[in-house]
Amino acid sequence: MEHYSISDNLKRLVSGENETVFRLLEGRFCVEIQTRLPGLTLKPRKNADLTGLLSVLDQLKMAAKRGESFTVSQVERLLGSHSAGTPQEFSLDQAPILRNRFGIAIAPKTPSQAELVKAVEKNDVIFAKGPAGTGKTFLAVALAVASLERKEAERICLVRPAVEAGESLGFLPGDLKEKIAPYLRPIHDSLSELLPTEKLRRYEESGAIEVAPLAYMRGRTLKRAFIILDEAQNTTVPQMKMFLTRLGPHSKAIITGDTSQVDLAQGQKSGLEHAMSILRGIKGIAQIEFTATDVLRHHLVKDILSAYEQKDS
Repeated sequence: MEHYSISDNLKRLVSGENETVFRLLEGRFCVEIQTRLPGLTLKPRKNADLTGLLSVLDQLKMAAKRGESFTVSQVERLLGSHSAGTPQEFSLDQAPILRNRFGIAIAPKTPSQAELVKAVEKNDVIFAKGPAGTGKTFLAVALAVASLERKEAERICLVRPAVEAGESLGFLPGDLKEKIAPYLRPIHDSLSELLPTEKLRRYEESGAIEVAPLAYMRGRTLKRAFIILDEAQNTTVPQMKMFLTRLGPHSKAIITGDTSQVDLAQGQKSGLEHAMSILRGIKGIAQIEFTATDVLRHHLVKDILSAYEQKDS
């Protein structure tokens, strides 16, 4: 029997809802985890791997100190598909990108997210392709906001193709902001979680944060900017070329999309697929592939995606 020192507050963050994380760890490492007394009491069973459990608990505790809580799916990704005591290379103890409006640290939660963060440090154009729910857009926006807050970028440009309106928004009622609001809502949701309302309003009014449809990028050169093109699978080849050539000095661009959800007219080739194909291997351009194992939504979403992939294959 061994005692593991952890405060009651951190213990609540680490344990997961109804202590589901502890139950997962018990099964994986063959150790009974008792939580009634201060700290944790660890009782090894047959074939116990106490060393492996302590390593994982240390990672969880360090992340909890940054204000993070955990789900079973997140811990399963940490453990990977390896045998007990050999968690995959990814660690929950990742340096935070920034703290959101509630003071909670935003850090990579999957290996692919950690790869995206590293790619942004070393490259100026990054393609991030993968299914919905993997945190591509949210993490990209967090990286952009962090760059703006550190004054590494002078402004953020968040761009989406308005496919349903054919990039022709003039016939819709209202001003430009009202016309494009439905298409840009997911990006606004991310910004609202990351920044206090008043600060976000000041950034938008000053032009430091700009949210716009892709059609309004034509003819511009974006200098000292952090640019995100979201839902890029719905760009045509000419639109993607137009976007990529807007990049000015001291700027970065993240292009995100899910090639399984292309809404273009039949016969039109996705600009995302085309660009990733012809630009592969160019220095300064990185490509990150997210998979169903990176999904951060309800645990059933991963199973749903896998079922559709098997049906389509």
